[in-house]
Amino acid sequence: MAEYKNKTLIGEVVSNKMDKTVVVAVHRRIKHPLYNKTVSKVSRFKAHDEKNECAQGDTVRVVETRPLSKDKRFEVIEIIEKAR
Repeated sequence: MAEYKNKTLIGEVVSNKMDKTVVVAVHRRIKHPLYNKTVSKVSRFKAHDEKNECAQGDTVRVVETRPLSKDKRFEVIEIIEKAR
């Protein structure tokens, strides 16, 4: 894997209905500061997919980039696992 200066995240494609854009859900587990219970959080990011290669259910790696539109701040750099 190449080293990137910007933030890289791994998530699952939940929507690919837009042209050259996918919505990636990133799941993370954090510890609640007061109750010390593990809580699942999901963040959804719009990412640029230049060749429209991603399908719903794919696991992808995205990297932070300059603002490409009002909501798009990430770009798909690798499809880790294709959906079945």
